[in-house]
Formats: sequence, structure tokens, C-alpha cells
Amino acid sequence: MKNIPRIFIDEKLSAGIQIPLPRETMHYLTHVMRTDKCLVFGNGVEYNAHISDNQKFLVIDSKTNHTDPSGNLTLMFAPIKRTDDLINMATQMGVAVLQPVITDRTNATHINWERMKKIATEAAEQSNRNSVPKIMPPVKFSDLDLSKIIYADERVAYGKSAPNKIISNHILVGPEGGFSDSEFNALDAAGACGISLGKTILRAEVAAVVAITKVIE
Repeated sequence: MKNIPRIFIDEKLSAGIQIPLPRETMHYLTHVMRTDKCLVFGNGVEYNAHISDNQKFLVIDSKTNHTDPSGNLTLMFAPIKRTDDLINMATQMGVAVLQPVITDRTNATHINWERMKKIATEAAEQSNRNSVPKIMPPVKFSDLDLSKIIYADERVAYGKSAPNKIISNHILVGPEGGFSDSEFNALDAAGACGISLGKTILRAEVAAVVAITKVIE
């Protein structure tokens, strides 16, 4: 089963239906993978499927027993130069919602929605997920409900007290330059849960992975 290609289908799936097959998907299955069979997934479920005789449709067959390994985590992140890597890794780790946040030190404010969705879809196909993360429109830091989040707080590694227990599934990571003083003040005032990612300086996309790991441990 591991060698069977997996294809994301962005519509409701059920056994017996036929779904029009895009030309690029047909080429991928027949010429790259050299097969007429695949697994299709979407909305948390997975089905066996095969290419129709006229090579125009995917015919949805039986439902598999594979359960979606992804969780219910929301990753809130400042867009960065390596946003592609961040999206890829967060998807592989099971994040359900990706929320771009514009902070005081956010430099990469332009977001290519189609590219983000493509990267998330490919990562979901490769990581054995049955769903693709939902990508939300960007919001300003000032519009967040800071009382319900966990955030990467470099101050914890240098004396600031850390929480005994992590109880939220909303994670916030800042841009390359970190959070501003006013943002730290807002996080403190709201009682947000700051966690340490260690004393070394991490790239923003790596910091996101470490924060996710700490929450799902």
C-alpha cells in the first residue's frame, strides 16, 4: 500500500462516484507512477480508486481503514522568507489550521495563496494524512485572542517562569526578528502561555516545528 500514489480530492467522497481527472493528474498516474490505481483522500477519509477505461475519470472504490493521523492544532505564524518550508513541515506534523499573522516585525507580508495550498496538499499526500490544513486569511497580531494561545517565548530560557502544563492547541510563532516589546507586553497581560524552545537561536520555520513538537508530546 505504501507504493500506491495518494491524491487529494477537494470534494465529498463516496464509493461508486466518478470524478473528472485533471490532465496533470492523469499524466502523473499513468506516465510518472505507471499505474491506473491510487488512493484518494479528503475531509478525513481515504478511498481506493482507479482510472476509468476512457481515462477521463477517477472511479472511487471501497473506503480504506486508514484513519487521519493529523490533530486539531492551529498554527499561527508570521509570514517569513521560508514560509514554504514552514507550511510543508507543519502539514507533515498534523496541523489542522494555518493562520498567518502580521506582527510588528513581519517583513514578508505578501502571501501566495495558491502556492501555499499546493505545498500543503503535496505535503499531506506524502505524509499519509487524510486531510489538508485549512489556510486562513491573514490577521493582525492586535486582533488575536491572546489568552488562548501558546507561543514561543525566548525569555523562558533566561529566567522567565514556564508553565507546568500546556493545555491549548493554538500555537503562535513570531517572525525572524521575534516579537516586539509591545507584543510581549500584550502576551503577558493576556496571560498567554509562553514556552521555551531552548537557548539556541532557531530559524522561524524550525521554531514552529519545535513548538508543535512540545505541544503534541
